[in-house]
Amino acid sequence: MARRQAHPDRGRRNGVIAAALASVILGMVVLSFAAVPLYRMFCAATGFGGTPRIGPAASPGAVGRMVTVRFNADTNPALPWRFRPEQVELRLQLGAESVAFYAARNLADRPVTGVAVYNVTPEKVGRYFHKTACFCFDSQTLAAGQDMQFPLSFWVDPALATDPDTADVRTITLSYTFFRSLEDAAGSGAVATAGPHVGPVVR
Repeated sequence: MARRQAHPDRGRRNGVIAAALASVILGMVVLSFAAVPLYRMFCAATGFGGTPRIGPAASPGAVGRMVTVRFNADTNPALPWRFRPEQVELRLQLGAESVAFYAARNLADRPVTGVAVYNVTPEKVGRYFHKTACFCFDSQTLAAGQDMQFPLSFWVDPALATDPDTADVRTITLSYTFFRSLEDAAGSGAVATAGPHVGPVVR
């Protein structure tokens, strides 16, 4: 019995399908790596999920009622630092730019690099909390036993008081959590315990 020969068009179609599938898989891999940084950029720009907005917008000056901002600090167990706010809370007027400080000490006997993430609660005020300068998402390296201060400047939009969803808010909590950077964790063989974060993030 004579063998049937493969049709050349079928081979070309299979090649096209294989190339298309490879492109889709490659695209999905790229998107999986980009998803977290892009999500953080979106949150920082919009205030979504309790993320304070970051940008050059100048404060309008003190024009509204008073609000209390409380400061919280957490450290992932994989990062051998002591991290704390320098002040428990600040009472300020809406629209007024303020400065606050956090402090950290490296408890290890070698340099260690950390990366901070942050949010505000209640989450609904994220769009109205503007940070004009902060240390978040930037790698911070402390030498063995080194102490360092981390300043931040911020203001709360007076629109907070006129939005029916946030008009009742009188206290806002700003929380920072420091994680070991992925690069530092990889160098010390501790990637698995570095924490649920992605390394340096484009702001």
